[in-house]
Amino acid sequence: MSPQLVFPDPRPAADLLTFAARAARLADPAVRLRASGGTLAVSAAPLSPRGFGDDTPTVLGMRFLRIDPELECDLVVDAGTLRAGDDPMRVALPDSGVSAAWAGISPPRGGWVPGEPVAEAVLARAVRRGVDAVATALPASPGEDLVRTVRAAVWGSPDAELGGLAAGVAFAADALGFLGADLDEQASVLRTGTWTRVSLTRGHVLVRAGNPTGLTTVRATGGR
Repeated sequence: MSPQLVFPDPRPAADLLTFAARAARLADPAVRLRASGGTLAVSAAPLSPRGFGDDTPTVLGMRFLRIDPELECDLVVDAGTLRAGDDPMRVALPDSGVSAAWAGISPPRGGWVPGEPVAEAVLARAVRRGVDAVATALPASPGEDLVRTVRAAVWGSPDAELGGLAAGVAFAADALGFLGADLDEQASVLRTGTWTRVSLTRGHVLVRAGNPTGLTTVRATGGR
């Protein structure tokens, strides 16, 4: 029998399956599941760098759900492999996990400083602009590599109406179902270092600017 996640009631189990169904439609369908102290942090990456030298920002979508307090885990699975379990309070896991480079990145736990909030309606407008820009830039019958390149360029670009945040913040909020039907919420914005967190009632979007390589600045050595 496949291992199963056990939730205290059916709602968080259903929320996880809904999040997974949305994440499965992303270019990278992996989801990270981290559980500790009765809380499950589930995250996906609507946008992330493809390799060394790629300066596409890392954009993560995250939700926090109540779960069995005895569970401790940190695993990455294909979102499409998560299934309803033996009862409404369980979610069945696949027999094996997957790898995802972005899953090794964890946002800071502290040091967040409040920034200017962003209206949900502003996020929705940024989504429409981005969708139109992608559609305009793509020729008929584009290859997968071109589609990825154009999407990364559009959603990775700063959006002036979002206060310079990457347009991918809005894309992530929309793709993962964080935007409500009424668009009347004010999303809080917190910053620390290269990270920014945009929080809505339905979930959080975290973006890290650039793609740090871990290399230090080149310094001159030797005698003068």
